[in-house]
Amino acid sequence: KAFCAGGDIVNLYKAMTGGADAEFPEHFFTREYRLDYSIHTYPKPIVCWGSGIVMGGGMGLMNGCSHRVVTETSHLAMPEVTIGLYPDVGGSWFLNRMPGGTGLFLGLTGNPINARDALFLGLADRAVRADLRDGLVERLAAEDWAHDAGGTLSRVLRELENESRPVFAEQAAPIREHFDLIRTLTDHDSVEDVVEALLSLESDDKWVLRAQKAVRNGSPLSLRLIAEQLHRCRHLSLREVFRQELVLSVQCCRHRELREGIRALLIDKDNTPDWTFRSVGDVDAAFLAELFENPWVESPLMDL
Repeated sequence: KAFCAGGDIVNLYKAMTGGADAEFPEHFFTREYRLDYSIHTYPKPIVCWGSGIVMGGGMGLMNGCSHRVVTETSHLAMPEVTIGLYPDVGGSWFLNRMPGGTGLFLGLTGNPINARDALFLGLADRAVRADLRDGLVERLAAEDWAHDAGGTLSRVLRELENESRPVFAEQAAPIREHFDLIRTLTDHDSVEDVVEALLSLESDDKWVLRAQKAVRNGSPLSLRLIAEQLHRCRHLSLREVFRQELVLSVQCCRHRELREGIRALLIDKDNTPDWTFRSVGDVDAAFLAELFENPWVESPLMDL
């Protein structure tokens, strides 16, 4: 059903509302980002079987692996805009490396990504049928790993992908199919203009309508934060990205927006968050800048 549907958001909420260790957010994000960075830089090959739901924290785990596999059931997404956060776990890194404004679009909307689109966007390396998982494990157990482990793993996955091609040939690729539209919608100088372009678009396309609903109902602060995050991080190294994201995540935990988003979506489940700002244009620039201010003399991730 799922590889990973995300991090421990409920305990994060408890910490922010005084029901758990107040230091939990900093410790939680520090450990999470340290793990993500370790996976990215690990010298041995790591295969991720990204079948089913791969959201939020799951995207961070998967993205760092050397061999990322998706199946016909894969459902990838970074839907943080719905809870008043932003695409973290390295999202500042991999969203910025997507083509034609798709990273910004997917960050703002949280629209889902299937196997074919994951390959197109560079989020996956191989597409393999879900029912071949046990066969993959058996083949890997039988291989000789004494020489060129990465090459051996690549060869096995390539053979299984070739066997799986008929399944994926029939799968739609909505992001690729909407690529020209996404590029047009995101080709503006401000996130306010991007949001206006998307919301003013007249369409009966379910995929577009889903994106419009997410932006209309999502956190206006998150929309501004996501655009600013991607802009500031576009030239940073991977370790610098995780340090910047730790600043943002800890600062977000100190503000009511994330708390309110989690409450509405996951705690009370009334789906009626009372966002701090009414629209993306109302977000105060000075307040936004404060979210990027380093709260430490030395980052807990300085040793990456």
